[in-house]
Amino acid sequence: MRVTSRRKTIAFFVVLGICLVALAVALNVGWIILNWRQGVLLFFGVFFFAAIILGLILNTGFLVREIKLNEQHDSFINAVTHELKTPITSIRLHLETLQRREVDDVQRRKFYDLMLLDTDRLLRTVEQVLKAGAAGQKNAAPHRVEIEFGSMVRECMELVGARHHLEPGTLRYEQARNSSEIIVQGDPEELRTAVSNLLDNAIKYSGKRVDVTAEIELSDEEHVVLRVRDRGVGIPAQELKRIFKRFYRVPRRTSPQVKGTGLGLFIVRAIARAHGGKVFAESEGAGRGTTFTLELPRSRA
Repeated sequence: MRVTSRRKTIAFFVVLGICLVALAVALNVGWIILNWRQGVLLFFGVFFFAAIILGLILNTGFLVREIKLNEQHDSFINAVTHELKTPITSIRLHLETLQRREVDDVQRRKFYDLMLLDTDRLLRTVEQVLKAGAAGQKNAAPHRVEIEFGSMVRECMELVGARHHLEPGTLRYEQARNSSEIIVQGDPEELRTAVSNLLDNAIKYSGKRVDVTAEIELSDEEHVVLRVRDRGVGIPAQELKRIFKRFYRVPRRTSPQVKGTGLGLFIVRAIARAHGGKVFAESEGAGRGTTFTLELPRSRA
């Protein structure tokens, strides 16, 4: 209901702006017809008319942008609230069970494992929010060291696979023959975050059957490319550029069961740009999977 209301509000301001522009055009044309012989007045009239039209367009665009931004903020707050509330509720339930009745050792260990998973989920959500805030601070001084990129990607795949309890062979690593050792310069923690976010995103949007491939190759002598390919729900063509915006999430009709904060890909793009690289997505459409490409400068050391 709230989304529908905002869309009606946006439509109202757009129609209002169009009507005001049309009215201003009609008044100006009429004024020109009546005063076409008075050159000086005509000049100033056209000048002020153009200023009024520009002001109306800017005002309408600003209002529409603010409404969309507020909608994204509300979606983000709802998503973060859910991501925080669910594990907290689960931890509280298990603690109350342990407090109120006796359980055997096997059940107690199971409760402990579940609570640890919930705390990991809480920690990841908080880290995503903090990293998104840090990504918005462009004045932060970068910490650069030389990193063997292939080893880092394999390490991230192992951690992500263990976190999602994936079967062996679900995540596959491929490296081009001409790229035995690939060195990049960058912040190790930030690059791990970027690679992990791409892998997490591919797994979340793979549906019931997870089949993800991470491939590294040298696109040229100056750059290294990481492609993370899944065979999941896919992304509509009109959404491919929007998914890297802060708080933006693909509409639920495309991925109705996927939860998240809408920050993961935004963080990846911010990290890629901070390292002089870029990231983009390719998909043949809904149900045909997605390929994310992360390109980074190659170190010559």
